[in-house]
Amino acid sequence: MQFYLISDNSDTAMGMRLTGVPGVVVHDEAGVRHALESAMENPDVAIILMTEKLVELCAELVYDIKLNRRAPLIVEIPDRHATTHISDAIDRYIADAIGIRMS
Repeated sequence: MQFYLISDNSDTAMGMRLTGVPGVVVHDEAGVRHALESAMENPDVAIILMTEKLVELCAELVYDIKLNRRAPLIVEIPDRHATTHISDAIDRYIADAIGIRMS
């Protein structure tokens, strides 16, 4: 079981690659969809790390996968420009999953 990164930033991808995490750099919705499909087809990928900007780009698809598939787990990570707070993303995910607002 391994991690896989889908990033919009080559610096993030390089840093993760140095730790042994493979991945791709994409910049548009079609690229994100293709990268997600490829990662989900690989039975060795247990956790997909995605930068917050890319999660926002395909939010409906990402949340559908999170809510309706057991594997792989998709984890939203901040990129170096961190435009939102991860706690807000977690609150939004919980609200979508069980219909309860945490704030």
